[in-house]
Order: sequence, then structure tokens, then C-alpha cells
Amino acid sequence: MKKTLLFVLLAIGFSLNGNGQTKADIFGDAPITWLGLDFTHLKFIGNAAQFKDAGTITNGDMRSKYFPAWNNLFIAEQKKYDVAGAVHRDKVSYASDITQNANDKSTAEYFTEKADDYQLLNADMISTLVAGYDFKGKTGIGLLFFVEGMSKDKVEASMWVTFVDMGSKKVLLTNQMTGGSGGFGFRNYWAKSFYNVLGDMEHDFKKWSK
Repeated sequence: MKKTLLFVLLAIGFSLNGNGQTKADIFGDAPITWLGLDFTHLKFIGNAAQFKDAGTITNGDMRSKYFPAWNNLFIAEQKKYDVAGAVHRDKVSYASDITQNANDKSTAEYFTEKADDYQLLNADMISTLVAGYDFKGKTGIGLLFFVEGMSKDKVEASMWVTFVDMGSKKVLLTNQMTGGSGGFGFRNYWAKSFYNVLGDMEHDFKKWSK
């Protein structure tokens, strides 16, 4: 009886491990879910009031207005913000409520004048953040950007493009990327950075498999 029970437990364990996602799955045909933009550790370098349409922007404004606005662009303008093309898929699923939930709970101070605050995250920190994430019971491969910095002086934003196994809350692949910013208005100026990162992803995607 004990041997039978042990065999059953081992079989379940192998089954669960077999269902886990791997880095190789990212570059195959496994479904991918776009989880959105995480701004919980964002540092905005400089003065947002430099943008004439913005005026004074508070931390609360970022959380309630701009974070949702940037995330919504990926859903409202899917052909332009082409996540599927970036990961070489015909289509992807969308669940940006996952990152929006994290953004809503953030109480961080986003604005700083310190240029050295531009890129503060690293791969180990990304793994820790993912381990604490609430994926709301979803499984499979998820993709999200941890946006760490926006610099008006550099005319770019920095982010960690991160693929995760949502079931095990493990990072499968994470790469730090920067995207040039530009355009009229505060929202559009920084949205250009995300657009450019998606374009660079599509170009470099196969290289990441090595």
C-alpha cells in the first residue's frame, strides 16, 4: 500500500513538472498572455511639468491616470502596439488587469531628480517581484514589462521585458531594454518608448533563444 501511494505521488510530481513552462517554449508555439506594464518601481527622472499638457503631476495622478492609460494603449491599439508580432505569434491573449492590480496597490514615490535612479532593477530583483505576484490562478507563459525608469534627459525609458511561468511564478527570461521616447503630450511621449521596445523585440526575438 505504501509503495502504491509513493508511486502515485511521484507520478503526480512528474506530471506537474511536465506541465511547467520552459524558456524554449517562448520560442515555440506555446500561447502567450500579455500581462501589461508594471510601474511599481518606476523612477521618473526630471520634472513632468516640462510637458505643457501635463502641468504638475502627482504620484496619485500617475497611478490613477497615466498607468492605466499606457496599459490601455496595448488593448485599444493592438495593431500599433503589436505584442503578437513582437513574440512572433499570430495572436496573444490579454490580461493587463494583472499588472494594473499591482500598480493600483503601489505607494511608491515615482519622481526624482537623481540621474542615478534611472536603472535600479536587476535580474534577481525581477525574480523576487515575480515570485510575489498575483497571477489570479492563470497558468502558461505570461509577458510583462517592469518599467524602471523614464528619463527626459536621455529621451528614453528603461524596462525589463520579462517572460514568466505563471503557474510556478518563475522567470523564464528577462532582458533589460530601452526605448526612445517622443511625440506630443506626456502620455504619447512615453508611449513611444513602449512602441519602440516592441519593435526591437520583434527584430531580436530569435537571438534571445540562444
